[in-house]
Amino acid sequence: MIAGGIQMIIGFIGAGSMGTILIEAFIESGTVPPAHIIVSNRSPEKTRTLARKNAGLVTGTNIDVAHAADVLFLCTKPLDYRTVLDEIQHCLTPDKLLLSITSSVGVQQLEAYTPCKVARVIPSITNTALSGAALVTFGSRLCVTDRSELLTLLSAISVPIEIEEQNTRISSDIVSCGPAFFSFLLQRFIDSAVSETAITEEQATRLMTEMVVGLGRLLEDGRFSLPTLQARVCVPGGVTGIGLHVLDRETQHVFEHLIQATHRKFDVDILEVKEMFADKKNSFH
Repeated sequence: MIAGGIQMIIGFIGAGSMGTILIEAFIESGTVPPAHIIVSNRSPEKTRTLARKNAGLVTGTNIDVAHAADVLFLCTKPLDYRTVLDEIQHCLTPDKLLLSITSSVGVQQLEAYTPCKVARVIPSITNTALSGAALVTFGSRLCVTDRSELLTLLSAISVPIEIEEQNTRISSDIVSCGPAFFSFLLQRFIDSAVSETAITEEQATRLMTEMVVGLGRLLEDGRFSLPTLQARVCVPGGVTGIGLHVLDRETQHVFEHLIQATHRKFDVDILEVKEMFADKKNSFH
């Protein structure tokens, strides 16, 4: 790493939603110049679009990316990991750092299948704005310097937070899925406001957007915690208290049910990934 940027080559296999978010965030942050990024994708049109938007960005095959990259983000679907790893296996030397961005593929599985250094980084759409968290789980082969350099890289686009393996799903529910969950709830609030009152959708959306931005800033600067903010707004006998009573009654179990549902899906994904890696004949020994 060097101040104001990096000298290593960052590779991305897969330029879907999260891959593109990471690529564009690193470029926008100024940490990684386009010429230090190499990308491959099943559909070449996506890589051509990225290259047109970011002069100097390099595109190639999966093998080209794996060969050139010092740090390699694997941004494919989880059940494509085995196929991609088999394809690039001969490029994954012990000095390279392989990063999974999916919750269902663990670092121990990847360490058992490759000789390189491994970590998992779960990004969030909030990283598009160079903010929000990125979840990090380190493999056993990273030294102190490796860990520090990865955290420095991620700090350019996020607040990297190290998590334990057993907390992967719930942490991802909050950080990665959370923006969609709460966007859904906010839209429900807007839709109900339009349905129940004379306010227009445009007006309600603008008010909601400004409220959310302001709320985020209050929490960011540490002026309030969630409980103290509620206490400050909710005066005895006031309208806010009536609304909170309704929310408490109507949403009492909604997040328990949400977490149970996401974990059931996660358990299925974990089993599918285990089956994918069950055949060890091509694995690293």
